Amino acid sequence: MAETVYKDFKREEMEYQFNPRTTVTEYPQLTLEREAASEATRAKLKHFRDVRYGDRPRMTLDIFPAGQPGAPVQIYIHGGYWRGGSKDAYSFIAEPFVEAGATMVLLEYDLCPQVTVPDIMRETREGIAWVYRHIAEYGGDPERLYLSGSSAGGHLTARALSHRWEEDGLPEDIIKAAVAITGVYDADPVFYVSSNEDIRLTPDTAREISAMLHPPLDRAPFVVAVGGAETRGWIGMSRDFFALCQERGLDCSYMEVPGKHHFSVSGQLGERGSLMLRTVLNQMGCLSEGAA
Repeated sequence: MAETVYKDFKREEMEYQFNPRTTVTEYPQLTLEREAASEATRAKLKHFRDVRYGDRPRMTLDIFPAGQPGAPVQIYIHGGYWRGGSKDAYSFIAEPFVEAGATMVLLEYDLCPQVTVPDIMRETREGIAWVYRHIAEYGGDPERLYLSGSSAGGHLTARALSHRWEEDGLPEDIIKAAVAITGVYDADPVFYVSSNEDIRLTPDTAREISAMLHPPLDRAPFVVAVGGAETRGWIGMSRDFFALCQERGLDCSYMEVPGKHHFSVSGQLGERGSLMLRTVLNQMGCLSEGAA
């Protein structure tokens, strides 16, 4: 009899359920398309590229400023299972935000196995803190910071919501609202996928990084989003995380985007008229007629 290792999934099912690069066969082509769209966006929009927020090699960010000062700021954290991906493939999502009067910041971070997931959590928190302290120099309003991220970025978004920012000398409500997209909220499945060869998760780090064990604090409203065409494992993880947050009385909502898989769901942030883009712009108070 096959061994059940997580929820009702057997060991041989785990790679399919929790490694989207093997599940979504069009992933390589989608990546090329996003890189091309992002290059076109950078050629079109004013931006500041590879602004450094820390000393490690990939501790940089890109800023796409709004056309007017004092704009609300959306910070996006890309995915890649903490071992891959790049902000450079997500410049395309900046365009509808800038059109709606928002500043977009794309946050980069170092990758496993050169660093650990706890290291990455610290890096992204440093990036958010840097944005709070410096975004006014680029026309953004530090008192209106909003956060989103997908996959590993969804996890990092959720864990940023659980951080006690006042311990860093920052406002406890530094993040005004957030959207966590198809995040890795429970670390346990990572032990059973090939990605862990690079992630190198241990039982101790799994407990440390788990958003299920360290859920958000009650300081900002947030959305738990997932693609309706994702595997049962990913959808189940998002539902479980949302249920936990509901049980804790947090101001959260759930969004399941029909027909979108693990990679296409994040692209909704750059798609004019999409429910996810409208939701995020509404959080920011800058839902424009063009975006709606």
